[in-house]
Amino acid sequence: MGIPTSSGLRVSVLDQSPVSEGSTGSQALQNTIDLARLADGLGYHRYWVAEHHGGGMVAGPSPEVLIGPIAAATTNLRVGSGGVMLPHYSPLKVAENFSILAGLFPGRIDLGIGRAAGTDPMTTFALQRDRRQAAPDDFPEQLAELLALLEDRMPSDHPFYRLTQLPGLPEAPVPWLLGSSMQSAIWAAQQGLPYAFADFINPRGASHAELYRTSFEPSHRIDTPKLAVAAWAIAADSQEEAERLATSARMTFTLLRRGQLIRVPPVDKAQRFLAEEERQGRKPPERRAILGTGANVRDQLVEVAREYGAEEVVVVTITHDHEARRRSYELLAEAFGLRAASSGARAAA
Repeated sequence: MGIPTSSGLRVSVLDQSPVSEGSTGSQALQNTIDLARLADGLGYHRYWVAEHHGGGMVAGPSPEVLIGPIAAATTNLRVGSGGVMLPHYSPLKVAENFSILAGLFPGRIDLGIGRAAGTDPMTTFALQRDRRQAAPDDFPEQLAELLALLEDRMPSDHPFYRLTQLPGLPEAPVPWLLGSSMQSAIWAAQQGLPYAFADFINPRGASHAELYRTSFEPSHRIDTPKLAVAAWAIAADSQEEAERLATSARMTFTLLRRGQLIRVPPVDKAQRFLAEEERQGRKPPERRAILGTGANVRDQLVEVAREYGAEEVVVVTITHDHEARRRSYELLAEAFGLRAASSGARAAA
């Protein structure tokens, strides 16, 4: 598996399985498998897939379904969810799903857990099994139950005590808590969990990361804080090309903030849209965009990791053209020296 780069960072991928305008969800899912194979060969550390519902913009509502095919198509990557939106599910069902994955792919499965809905209120309601009323906001209790099931630590007086014989034992996934807020940092610290912060959602999260580190309570899982930061980036052969490619995602995110879910548009369409937005005096949503050549993006990612005190960066890249996305990850791997690191790790093995 991937080893730290010369900068001391691990470098990983978060794939939201974007659907490009003129393409299909099926092709987006095939692109995810293709990109995972590429990342595996380039020496990235882990490959996480996201959960989003209710629109044609991304094709990844079920990370638990995607993880198996990705793990089967790769060899070295850790594979996991970035993440499972726990309020939609029974903790037992999540535990069973990821226990099976861990049993099939020992030592390679991560379970990233999130609290957000990953969709709009109506779709959230449609995902509920019982629609007589809105589901309760009981995430801390759900999280505690899930961890107890996964780790066979359910108290003997709990009604679910006998349900801990999961199918993939003795293998188990590694749990992470995901978030973009102070509350998620507090929960991760209290539970002694690894924490992944979504800078691509909230670029002002360094203080939350600091709270996680200073409030961390050692656990049987890890005895010191373990932090990853997920950032949005595009690397290209020039600064101008990276900025040009980024217009597709900028248009997508701008309309998403207005409640419009579109497929990722081609660059020329996005450039026209953004030019009109500028003429109308409308500013795009605030979002950290790390754009440039491979070396420039590497340096900026290192700086973001330093800002958060993170030991790992998880890179999110969305472009209309799948080949441009592949090229971006290739340039980053080269800039970080991942190919050499991966080859060395395999030689040592």
